Amino acid sequence: MLLGVLFNVCLITSNLLETKVIQVGGITATAGLIVFPVSYIINDCIAEVWGFKKARLVIWSGFAMNFLVVAFAQLAIMLPAASFWTGEAGFNFVFGMAPRIVVASLCAFLVGSFLNAYIMSRMKIASRGRHFSLRAIVSTIAGESADSILFFPIAFGGIIPVRELLVMIFTQALLKSFYEVLVLPLTIRVVRLIKKVEGTDVYDTDISYNVLKVKDV
Repeated sequence: MLLGVLFNVCLITSNLLETKVIQVGGITATAGLIVFPVSYIINDCIAEVWGFKKARLVIWSGFAMNFLVVAFAQLAIMLPAASFWTGEAGFNFVFGMAPRIVVASLCAFLVGSFLNAYIMSRMKIASRGRHFSLRAIVSTIAGESADSILFFPIAFGGIIPVRELLVMIFTQALLKSFYEVLVLPLTIRVVRLIKKVEGTDVYDTDISYNVLKVKDV
């Protein structure tokens, strides 16, 4: 439950931070890069310990919570501001994401997260539970790459030149995957601790990978 809550918080926070573009050492990215990869690390932990079914439930909950935040934000923007309040422009800039950006973000999140969980699950069975580090890295690279490949063309296709889009896709996927490798020692320790405390280590044998079977937990 706690990991599921943290997963949702990371997703919502990353979407809000996406409104700021940062530049560090000549590398340009969105501020969402700070926290978004954490959701993939949590996804890895859930899929590794509790299996694809629980990961599927948490991913859909993340989608639902993101949708709720966007819906409530749009409602807040529609409401008239107080005459003495001067923060309207800033508020609308942060919370008034264009529909195209919202669709791109939600679609990319679903595909990337489910791909990440699926690969973790299948590789765990194939490796008989060994090589967690390899499984975590491979699944993250696949998930983050799919996320970037979907998000940028949907969000900025026709606005940003194709060459720039390709650079952004590659850069974001690379940086997010590097993030995973960097914190991998911590991820390994967390997974071991959870398995020990929970006494659980699920192998996804004879399950359905249909992403719509949310009730099958």
